[in-house]
Parts: sequence; C-alpha cells; structure tokens
Amino acid sequence: MFLVIAALLQTGPAYELLAVEDARADAAPLIEALDSNDSALTLQAIRALGRFEREDLAPHVGPFLAAESPALRVEAANALAQMGTGSGILRSRLESESTLEVRSAIFEALGRLPKIEESVVLPGLAEQHPAQLGAAKGLEHLLRTRDQTPSAATIAAIRRVVREGETHPARQLALLALNGAGDRDVDTLEHAFRDPEPLVRRLAVIGLGEFRDDPSALVRYAGLKSAPSCDTAAELIDDPSEHVALLAIDTLSDGCEGAPLRDILSISGGWRRQAHALVALASVEPDHARESLSRFAEHDVWQARVYAARAAKLVQADVVLTRLRGDTHPNVVAEALVTPEDAIAALSSDHYGLLVRALGLLEGYPNGKDILPTLFDTLARVTQHGRATSRDPRRLLLARIEEFEPGPKHKLGYLLEDFDPWIAERASKLLHTMIMPRRFEPTPLPSPETLQSLVSARAHISMKEAGSFTIELLPESAPLTAAQFAKLADEGYYDGLTFHRVVANFVVQGGSPGANEYVGTDDYIRDEVGLRSHERGTLGISTRGRDTGDSQIFINLVDNYRLDHSYTVFARVVEGMENVDRIGEGDVMTSVRIERR
Repeated sequence: MFLVIAALLQTGPAYELLAVEDARADAAPLIEALDSNDSALTLQAIRALGRFEREDLAPHVGPFLAAESPALRVEAANALAQMGTGSGILRSRLESESTLEVRSAIFEALGRLPKIEESVVLPGLAEQHPAQLGAAKGLEHLLRTRDQTPSAATIAAIRRVVREGETHPARQLALLALNGAGDRDVDTLEHAFRDPEPLVRRLAVIGLGEFRDDPSALVRYAGLKSAPSCDTAAELIDDPSEHVALLAIDTLSDGCEGAPLRDILSISGGWRRQAHALVALASVEPDHARESLSRFAEHDVWQARVYAARAAKLVQADVVLTRLRGDTHPNVVAEALVTPEDAIAALSSDHYGLLVRALGLLEGYPNGKDILPTLFDTLARVTQHGRATSRDPRRLLLARIEEFEPGPKHKLGYLLEDFDPWIAERASKLLHTMIMPRRFEPTPLPSPETLQSLVSARAHISMKEAGSFTIELLPESAPLTAAQFAKLADEGYYDGLTFHRVVANFVVQGGSPGANEYVGTDDYIRDEVGLRSHERGTLGISTRGRDTGDSQIFINLVDNYRLDHSYTVFARVVEGMENVDRIGEGDVMTSVRIERR
C-alpha cells in the first residue's frame, strides 16, 4: 500500500490534497476526492478528513466502511475515531465484517470513542490476530481513559489474553489494562513474568510490585521503579545499564545510607552517575553534599551544573545558587532560579525555556502589578521574533498579565493580528473583543520530487557516546514530517545537538538547539497521526499540544501505545537499537545523514 501512496505524491491531485490537509481549512476538495476512481487517492482523502478531527465530516467517511477495498474500510474506521463519532455505523459494520484486519481497526476505533461500553469491544479479545490486537488496543484505551471498574467478565477475558494472547503486543496491552484496573491476580502475573518477551515481563513486574532480577534492563528498571528499596538500589548502582544504575542512585535519596553515594563521588567516572549521586546525597547527607557542590558548579559539562543547582537548592547553598544564576548556559540559570526576584531578572532573556521557568515562578507574585511594564515589554520583544514556537512563553506572559492587571488589556491590541491564531484569540478575550478566527499558516510544501525521494530513504545517526544507529523514514504515513526531518538533516541542523530528555522505559528526546522542551525551529508543523503505532524503535515528533511539532524528535524505548493517535510516527529504527538504549542525557548527535535510494 505505501508504494502506491508514495508514487501518488508525484502526481498533481495527490499533491494538491496534501496541501489541503496541511492547511486544515476547506475540506471540500477532500470530499470531492472521495468520488475518485483511484482507490489510493480516495484513501488519502479519508485519512486527511480524519486529521481534520471534525465530527461534521463523519457522514462523508462513514459509507466507506462498506467499501470493496479492506484498506479503505480500515482507514474509514480510524478516521471516524479521530472525529470522535460513528459508534452506530461502526457497530453495525462489525456484524457483517469478515476481514480480520478491518475488524481489528473497528474494535480499536470503538474503544477510542466516548460512551462506548466495554461489552462492545470485549468479544474481540476472543478472536484471532489481528482482530484480537485491535480489541486489546480499544479496551486498554477505554479502561485507561474512563473512571470505571471493569466487570468480572472483562477482567477474566483480559487475563486469558495475558496467558494465551497470540502476539506480545496483545499480551502487553492486556497487562496494561489489568495494571490500570488495579487487578493483581498473582497467577496471571507470574505467568506473564515467564513470557519470552521482555516488554511483557516488564509489565508483569509492575503488576507484581516487586523487583525481579532479569537479563533485560527493561525489566530490572521496571522492577526497581515499582518496588524501590535501599538494599536493591545499593546492589544495582553498578548495573551494566546506565539507566538502571542512575535509577538505583536516585532511589538511594529516599532515606538510605549515604556511603554508596559518597563512594561514587570519590572515584572518577561518568558525570551522570556522579551528578545523580550528588543530588541524592543532598537529601540524605546535606553536609557531605555541600563539600562537593563547588566542584560540580564549575564542571565543564553544563548538564552537570544543572544537577549542581538542584543539589544546591536542597541544601540551601545560596552562594552557589547565586553563582549559577550567572552561568553562561540558560538551562543552568533556569534551574538555579528560586525567588520571584530571580525570575524577574531572567525576563531579559530571549531563551524560551528560561522564560517559561521564570514566568512559572511568578505565578501568584503579590507585587505583580509592579512588574507589568516589564511583562508588557518582554511580550512585545518576544513577539517581534516572529516565531510560532514562541507560543509557550507568550502564553505564560499573557497569563501573568491577566493575573496582575484586572480588566481589558488595551496594550495588547497589536496581538489581534498576531501570526499565531492561538495568541490572537487569547488576546481578543483579554481585550473583551471579537475577531475573525485566524487560520494556521502552513509553511510551503516540499516539492513532489522531494517527497518522492524519501521513499525508502534512511538516516544514519552517529552519537558521540552511544554509537550509531539507522532509521528508515516513513513518508507514506507522515510525508511532511519526514520531509522536514530530512531537510533539517541535510542542512546539518541536528549535527552537534543533544538528546536532552532521557526517560528510561519510555523515550529519549532531542533535537533542540536550546536542549530543552521549548526551543526548536521557528514554525510549527501539523500532526500526521494515523495507523502507525508507537512501537519500540519508532520515532515521533515532540509537541506541546495539537499541531505544535517542530524539530524535536523522540525515540520510543518501549511500546508506548498510549501515544498512539496523539503523536506523529515518521520513522523507525532498523539498525542499532542497542545503541539507542545506551543514549544518555546530553549525548550528542555528531552527524545525521540522509541516504536516498
């Protein structure tokens, strides 16, 4: 299927529909394309209509649940779920649908809709793969997003899938549902812990709530996280997995003996283990931590100085914090902010992460009225940058202005014509006025030739410490996202940037010039969510709300099904996943090179 869609990217109609989807304005061309004699073009139109997420478009998509092509029926089911409607027609189609792949899509779609009873999705757990997998996805989503206790029949059916599920994804989803429901059937969990797949065993130890030694670091990490103890942590501080070792060090901060932490600080080693040990020691032996603070406050690695700031706050080392607030790196300064006065001084920065931190500290500031001129000036200055990705600091600036100045904010009139529709709408509310809704202004599309060149393209990513790995782009699922990544890589944008966020058993995230959540490319890109799941090794785009992606990528370290349908999947690791597992906080992408075939 993807070769057909990718080939269409060279043709006029498909390329035009892509522009319509990106604009998210006029759905008429997509509705018209539904009558195309070309099934691949029709599929593209159904997918695009789903991404509009508008319930009023459902009547145009619903009939395709009866289309001759199974691929169209699958796409229609997913689109209806994105629109948040269609339970009646989906349930009706389920009665006659015989293709397992389509039944899978329908079960999953039903589980994502509001007000669907678990009994509607439950029968799918007894079906063959892939229908069972779709039902497991739908039921897991339903139980996770509803505040209700599953019935005894549901619990029994889920337990059977844990024991007998045809695929490890189905068994994982069943365990996720059981853990979410608070079911702790020991026999079922013990059976899951004997599963050959580490991704299943890690969920079993979470359910068991105890540490179990295991060949997989994924399982050891999950066990210690679920059942932290001083004795277990002390045994794991030298674990071959840095993720496990760092968690063990962090665990020792909770009332444990400080001797192992002092030992880590006294010997040469990687900065991450020592920095984590410093912060942990600050909790259990503040006096000993103070002795090492100056060394870390002057560390060559700025990330280590961030940990110095965290430790300094714990031991109330004001002199060290004052020094770190004058640091050359904004992320260190942000971590060292403590008082509203510190935050006010930071408002002169143009670093969005530092501004977000400062404005958060100013919430509830009793003398807020006195700093209104500074807030207005900061807002005007950041607005002049013209960057869509300045929304986060500007959103908080407007929040503080609203908090500190009652009544209409007449100085905000210039924002009624702002380039960011969200900011313009927020300003109109603060001014107590109405404006015509503004539209998202997408960046120009890459050429059809550029999109076609990404079919089967790969990117080779070399890391300073962890080694290299290779990803395959998925332009059939997310053409514009894949194109943006490739364009930035070709320009050398990622070379020298870091993975600033490392959350073991979840994701590693990087690609920010500011090495934080808030600094990326100037413009947002649209979400391109679809049928691709966030399996281990897939790559997504970090966002801070719908359609707010930029340059920041993340790699799934486990199967993160809860991210499905909310975050774009644009690539997958095809070589070197063991090196991805070794990526640590601050590790540098020395080069990212695209290979087109």
